Amino acid sequence: MAKKEDQPQADSTEQKIFDAAHEVFLQKGMDGAKMQEIADLAGINKALLHYYYRSKEKLYEAVARAIIGHAAPVISQLIESELPLEEKIRHFIDFYIGVISRNPFIPLFIISEINKHPERFIETILPKELPKPQVFMRQVEEEIAAGRIREIHPKHLIINIISMCIFPFIAKPMARFALGLNSAEMKLFLEERRDQVTEFVLAALRP
Repeated sequence: MAKKEDQPQADSTEQKIFDAAHEVFLQKGMDGAKMQEIADLAGINKALLHYYYRSKEKLYEAVARAIIGHAAPVISQLIESELPLEEKIRHFIDFYIGVISRNPFIPLFIISEINKHPERFIETILPKELPKPQVFMRQVEEEIAAGRIREIHPKHLIINIISMCIFPFIAKPMARFALGLNSAEMKLFLEERRDQVTEFVLAALRP
């Protein structure tokens, strides 16, 4: 066991590894990343990197788990709050797309892990406390009953919103090709998604 006075240095090294790995995964994805490159960016040798993480896959999983673990409580607090429905939708889309924009490898990681190791993903990567949609669904039903939004099943609304947020990031290469966008234009297009998805959803809900 490390001595107490050794902990700050250990924490600092691990944070450097995390930050470097996040940067490399962001630029090159898991397949294109190299452990030596991550070690160099973290300012450590490769042997020390392997001391903390035995493989690139383990490091990739640790980075993804940390990002998911940070985002989930924020989403839970928002979804389970009593904010008005329209305000809640606006905040959710803004936060959700913001997280994906900063971590575009996360949706592909989740899809890959769910398909390859569904039980392990649920047990070891997903946070134990997931967002509970009951308040959101009740608000949708109340707004429908009051005639303020058109009739729609709350579960379909949730999936519609999440799908529109995620799809352009998952299908980025295909979207670039289909839309004829260069790298800079695609970046701008993805930045515009927050407002575009928000206004599309709210317009679709109006009676």
